[in-house]
Amino acid sequence: MNEDIIQGKWKQMKGEVQKQWGKLTNDDMDVIEGEREKLEGRLQERYGYTKDEARREVDNFIKNM
Repeated sequence: MNEDIIQGKWKQMKGEVQKQWGKLTNDDMDVIEGEREKLEGRLQERYGYTKDEARREVDNFIKNM
């Protein structure tokens, strides 16, 4: 799933993202707007992940969608 697909399906994916990472708020979801880099950044802030950990988490999430 590439960046365009994530952005295009963001409204549908928001619920799944919040299920996966419950610390992300609705405000976070509005800021992320389907942009992978913003999602990774928010995961780093909320969960204390390193950049590589956040990237791996998002990769795994996308792969399992």
